[in-house]
Amino acid sequence: MRISGVETFVVGTEWRNLTIVRLSTDEGLTGLGEARMVNHTEALLGYLREAADRHVIGHDPFRMEELVLKLTRDDFSRPGEVLSSGLACFEMACWDIVGKALGQPVYNLLGGPVREKIKAYANGWYRVEREPEEFHAAARRVVERGYRALKVDPFGPGYYELEREEKLRAVGLIEAVRDAVGPEVEILLEMHGRFSPAQALEMIRLLEPYDPGWAEEPVPPTNLKALRKVSEKAPAGIPVATGERIHQRAEYRELFELQAADVIQPDISHIGGLLETKKLAAWADACYVTVAPHNVGGQISTAAALHLAATTTNFRIQEYFNDFADPWIKETAPGLPEVEDGYFRLPEGPGLGVELDEAAIREHPRQKVHFNLFAEGWEKREATRERGIG
Repeated sequence: MRISGVETFVVGTEWRNLTIVRLSTDEGLTGLGEARMVNHTEALLGYLREAADRHVIGHDPFRMEELVLKLTRDDFSRPGEVLSSGLACFEMACWDIVGKALGQPVYNLLGGPVREKIKAYANGWYRVEREPEEFHAAARRVVERGYRALKVDPFGPGYYELEREEKLRAVGLIEAVRDAVGPEVEILLEMHGRFSPAQALEMIRLLEPYDPGWAEEPVPPTNLKALRKVSEKAPAGIPVATGERIHQRAEYRELFELQAADVIQPDISHIGGLLETKKLAAWADACYVTVAPHNVGGQISTAAALHLAATTTNFRIQEYFNDFADPWIKETAPGLPEVEDGYFRLPEGPGLGVELDEAAIREHPRQKVHFNLFAEGWEKREATRERGIG
């Protein structure tokens, strides 16, 4: 079997574009991959075009390790976000093809499931005014939908330091969320790499009474010793999580050596795909670190994440946007199980278990937007449209 065609599609929303790859084979099978490339969709599309002609067309989809070598070693390039995301799209699609060829779900090809359901947490639910009553009502809707965990960034456009008024406002928002969801629902604190170590620690301590399940990316991701400082001094029982902006497995070496985080959050669609993330998870397991994959994608990358979660012994919880932010995304690649009582069932069917709906994709073309997490009102996820685009 050989890959005979590469197609790309872009699904657009007002704050994110989802780039989808469909590989075709000379035996009639197809496979899907997907990545959400924030603010750099054109760069990803350019890389996909170049790599498809050079390395992918004519390749055997079963030989995924060889494809990784061709796309990394043989191009003599140090993988960053663009290359690793393109590789992930191709690799994900190869797994989909192989599963269909063998009549097996991908998780059976990754070692088989170690759990029958996968815990999920909601994100994208707080697209409201940054006021306690608004966050309270939005959090209630998450619980009513059946989730037992949710994630929230209460810090507005804060960067490095916050004024006293903003600190108290953030505390008030988390207090409102805890009141809305009760004591049993997990609140995961998102910090988006905003703060200096001292400011991050102050905010974690101020929010400790509301029992956050973790503090995610408290400092920018490029200084792991600063992250270790936060991890060592954070209140007992509040894990530190990071990893969505680390795009190579080798970059985790220093993080593990420093014991700078308790939870890693690799994004399958940005670190090279399922097999690469599976290897990273095994390395984390040897360091007693759990894995909670980052996921701001659509149904295809979510399906890949569920197959990984099913087979990963040190898996913790799975992020999911599409019940609250742009729920119509589900129509673009139907087949994924719904979240029920806070959990996904295992995907069904061979391969990833989802198929493309091209009509739904055509209804939502690519958008030229700039999503800026340091702009006022970013939490509404109404990105600024780029100049010169109609």
